[in-house]
Amino acid sequence: MMRFGSMQFFASRRKADKPGPVSGLSKTFRFPGYKILDRYILGKFLSTYFFAIAMIIVVVVLFDYVEKIDDFTELHAPLRSVIFDYYLNFIPFFINQFSGLFTFIACIFFTSKMAYQTEIVAMLSGGMSFRRLMWPYFLGALIIGGLSLTLNLWVIPLSQRKIVEFESQYIKRKQNTQYDQHIYRQIEPGTFVYIRGYRDASHQASFFVLEHYESGSMIRSLEASETRFDPETKRWTAPRYTKREFDASGTETFEQFRNLDTLINLEVSELGRVNELIQTMNISELNRFLAQQRAKGSDAINIIEVERHARYAYPLSTFILTLIGVSLSSRKVRGGTGLHIGIGTGLCFSYILFNRFFEEFAKSGSLPPWLAVWLPNIIYLFIAVYLYRKAPK
Repeated sequence: MMRFGSMQFFASRRKADKPGPVSGLSKTFRFPGYKILDRYILGKFLSTYFFAIAMIIVVVVLFDYVEKIDDFTELHAPLRSVIFDYYLNFIPFFINQFSGLFTFIACIFFTSKMAYQTEIVAMLSGGMSFRRLMWPYFLGALIIGGLSLTLNLWVIPLSQRKIVEFESQYIKRKQNTQYDQHIYRQIEPGTFVYIRGYRDASHQASFFVLEHYESGSMIRSLEASETRFDPETKRWTAPRYTKREFDASGTETFEQFRNLDTLINLEVSELGRVNELIQTMNISELNRFLAQQRAKGSDAINIIEVERHARYAYPLSTFILTLIGVSLSSRKVRGGTGLHIGIGTGLCFSYILFNRFFEEFAKSGSLPPWLAVWLPNIIYLFIAVYLYRKAPK
């Protein structure tokens, strides 16, 4: 079997692949042909990545099952639902969560091994440029990044809906946590709604208040107890309600009425926690929801925009992490693979930490959402370019 680390193999190929005016190995860059070496590197990259992902998913699923087995048993969750409704939808989320980390580790692991066995030296000595060497890595990054983008935009939101449905039925601590006890939303500029104790099963709320403001002061409000929401007509009804009005001097007048029947600019889906709600939306639904919340002047716009930008930024980071991984691990060092993996893992975890750190700044309004989400990619792109320039040529 041919061994790619063999200096003799590259020496024998050197004359045949000697760069000419239009050669794929010339200094003038041309798109390289798909050769044996490309298949070798791409196969190692993807097989290491998918093996690592498969191993961590098995471990995570086992730990999660052990943690939730009491709930499954007590609430009589069918085995078919546990497997197909929960864990089959659970897997895409964790594949995407660990994708960047294991892209990085897979890249460093087998590249460092090749460098330790002097295969990288043999390739470069055989006339191959480092830029040419990067092509199969970037092809692998394109496959992994495309998978991550597809999961982020369409697959994971759908799977999250099914997970929420399953957890609300078979996980104790999740049964009553889909909705906040105190919900306060802006439904139009100057108009706010407060809903307390909403229960999805009965479509009832223990208390309902509709407030109207002008110049920062409340001018009138409507209050009702034991209100019910009709999913078909989208109307809120109650047996009794109270209207309050406030004049410029602050004097309050109120009247009581029977049989409230009102329609407000609020979907029942908007009553859920915003962070949980947007995770169940595909990219088209998320864009429509963002436009809707902007029209209402909602205070949750930053959270929605962070989610939207993150769905694109995280998959694109695959290319940056791949470039860092190859540049870092292509040089043979005394510490070998262990040193490369240690340094690489530290860089990868710092990238994840920066992501979470800047996202919180964006959600609080301290930074524009697009800048906060993309800033870690920009910073680590500079690190990647620096390491690429220092890589052995």
